[in-house]
Amino acid sequence: MKKTIIALVCALAAPLAFAQTSTTTTEETTTTNKPATTTETTTTTYTAGTVTTYEPGKTIVVRSDQGPVSFALGTAARIVDTTGKVVTAPLRPGEKVRVYYAGPTESRTVERVVVEQ
Repeated sequence: MKKTIIALVCALAAPLAFAQTSTTTTEETTTTNKPATTTETTTTTYTAGTVTTYEPGKTIVVRSDQGPVSFALGTAARIVDTTGKVVTAPLRPGEKVRVYYAGPTESRTVERVVVEQ
């Protein structure tokens, strides 16, 4: 009886452990010129999931809880591990990543891809 209850609790908790979320971070930069002060606000968002397709320097498709999401990789996009070291090996399908990007859905710019261990 105890084993059955423990198994049910584990089965109910497992989906919560693998839930993926999206977080928005806002950074404010202030530039001061003598005549006026300007404030620029940028929003960085990330999508977490597993790599479905990867073409170095071109595109990455990530399967997230919203379904497959495609990103165009520009020259400024960096691929790093969780410690911040640059990853030189190509990404493989099934690897867990977080893709940090800025801008609206139609013209999002990938800033970095973090490969999770």
